[in-house]
Amino acid sequence: METNEVKDLLAQFDQSTLTELHLKKDTFDLYFNKNTTSGYHPAANESAAAPVAAPAAPIQTTTAAAPTAQTVPTENTIPDGKEVVSPLVGVIYLKPSPDKDNFKQVGDQVKKGDILCIVEAMKVMNEIVSDVDGELVSVLVESEQIVEYNQPLFRIKEG
Repeated sequence: METNEVKDLLAQFDQSTLTELHLKKDTFDLYFNKNTTSGYHPAANESAAAPVAAPAAPIQTTTAAAPTAQTVPTENTIPDGKEVVSPLVGVIYLKPSPDKDNFKQVGDQVKKGDILCIVEAMKVMNEIVSDVDGELVSVLVESEQIVEYNQPLFRIKEG
């Protein structure tokens, strides 16, 4: 990749809502990060300059201090229900706009076809809808997190 291509990519990344970008092609490895703390950690046996693969986006846990956070279950307390997974890679939005409430909260009743969130991929907003009727028992991601293909987003108890 040429220097001017990297500069253009950095400019586009800077103006996007993405917080991290990891691009790897053959021997070329590029990592951008807007976060104050990085999820990118080279292995102990590699030098800091050596390219490494970024870890998969972890499921973020929330704390009680965050007023808009919803409970994320631990492995020991995973509730029963059907998982709703991301059909694509992108940035997830749990609200229709920053000044609005979440589409759905834990405890809300959902119906088949109800919008649960939006996943932005390549500047296209993709609505993720429920395919079952039931109660939303857990939200497994945080808003504006990068989600992977087939990553669990929600758990809905049918009924």
